[in-house]
Amino acid sequence: MIKPIIVANWKMNKTVGESLDFVGRLKQLVVGMSDRQVVLAPPFTALSAVGAALKDSGIGLSAQNVSENQDGAFTGEISARMLVDVGCTHALAGHSERRTIFGESNAVVHAKIVMALQCGIQPIFCVGETLQEREAGRTFSVIEKQIKEGLNQITASDIGRMAVAYEPVWAIGTGKTATPEQAQEVHDYIRKLMKKHYGEEAVHRLPVIYGGSVNPDNIGKLMAQPDINGALVGGASLDVNTFGKIIAF
Repeated sequence: MIKPIIVANWKMNKTVGESLDFVGRLKQLVVGMSDRQVVLAPPFTALSAVGAALKDSGIGLSAQNVSENQDGAFTGEISARMLVDVGCTHALAGHSERRTIFGESNAVVHAKIVMALQCGIQPIFCVGETLQEREAGRTFSVIEKQIKEGLNQITASDIGRMAVAYEPVWAIGTGKTATPEQAQEVHDYIRKLMKKHYGEEAVHRLPVIYGGSVNPDNIGKLMAQPDINGALVGGASLDVNTFGKIIAF
């Protein structure tokens, strides 16, 4: 059975002090929750301090992004090796905002995944369709292309060290959310596609999580679906009490 993973993506929010205040209160809320993995993705400026505060807490630390380059003259970029140095266990790759706002291609996302895996970081590989693509009936073809190109030459053994996040672009930060049935349909498709390419054994360990306006009111119904193994939470993760309700689903 796959352990559920709940990821808080704070995006460009929270100072170091605000981050540490959140962590202090969150650690009290997760005591005894050994049946699920909680992961925080603060901004880069807070990673080091949050990493130190999370030590021995059982809560994972994720970067919101990772460079596709190992090191060198790439001003403003952060390498996977640097992320490991501050305690990161996870890194987002291919988040829809990186794709749509910053123009990251499937090839770039693939390179980021490779770098994360090489440094022992678990990539959280994000895929999803826009509203236009969904209305055109292209949801599955878009996701298949993102997975095929994003995971090009990734081995079955590496698949067991990853997570996939389905985040319909039309449901991110909009207040809209896919119904549990809509989310389950796509999660089922992703799992079957991954089994086809990597085999039952590799995919048996692969969490497929949902991201798209997750909140305390819909988390229970989402997590009741057979192929939803967790959540990538945006705005609702900024308040510790709200996030606490989500992780206690």
